[in-house]
This record gives sequence, structure tokens and C-alpha cells, in this order.
Amino acid sequence: MLTVSDSVDAGDREDLGGSAVVDRLDRAGLEVIEHRVVSDSVEEVANALSYMAYGFNGLIVTTGGTGFGPRDVTPEGTARVLDRSAPGLAEAMRAVNPLGRLSRGTAGIRGASLIVNTPGSPSGAIEMLEAILDVVDHALDLLGGVQGHHD
Repeated sequence: MLTVSDSVDAGDREDLGGSAVVDRLDRAGLEVIEHRVVSDSVEEVANALSYMAYGFNGLIVTTGGTGFGPRDVTPEGTARVLDRSAPGLAEAMRAVNPLGRLSRGTAGIRGASLIVNTPGSPSGAIEMLEAILDVVDHALDLLGGVQGHHD
């Protein structure tokens, strides 16, 4: 879990979006092994995601920095580290709410990790995450090299 926010990183604001995502992942049965916070910076996002994905077969969710604001650069930082994109996941996430059309969030693969961007708003982050949770286990199995039938 990676929260991207200048104000949370500076300690000026509580990380409501990140906390909501962590709670939802826990309820989905996914173990959250790390929750980092970085400022809105392409380099910081890219560095954190690269580190988090190294040797990891799991889901990395970001929250924050996906909108139209001048400091919203999470998709650009994410794009720097992706090996392959997963546009179907990003499209599914945007489709859950009319405001999703304002999200520039992306989804993709680095090594055996699946990385998805969600907005900083707790409700928006949860809505978008729930749009893909039903396929995450299968995606991670495939990334981890599990072979089998595709239902």
C-alpha cells in the first residue's frame, strides 16, 4: 500500500484514503505487509513502487495523486516502473462512478506484482478497488506462474 500525498507525508493531514484501503484489503483476506507514504513526486512514487515490487508476487495499491491537479503525478510515477500495462483493470475501476472519468489512474505489472492506482478519496479508492478485487487472486496466480484452466 502506497499513499501519495504531500500533506500526509508532511504530517499535516490524516491518511484516510490509505487507512480505508488497508481495511478493505484486510476484509478481502489480503495481507497488507507494508504501508508507505510519499510526497507527490514522480521520482518518489517510482522509487517506492520499484522497491515495493522487487521480488514481490502481490498487489500494490496506491491512493492519491490520480486527478487533474498540478501535483497529481501518481500515474506518471507508476508508468516509469511498469513492465506491462493492464488497461482492462484501469478501465473497470474508472467505470464504477461517473467521477471515474476524471481519474488518470493506471494499472499494470512489474515483475510478479500487480500495481493499481486509486484516488485519495476514501470512498473513491474503495469503489475502484472493489471493481477489481474479484480478479486479483487469479491475476496474482498468473503472475506467480500458476498454470491452470481459465474459467
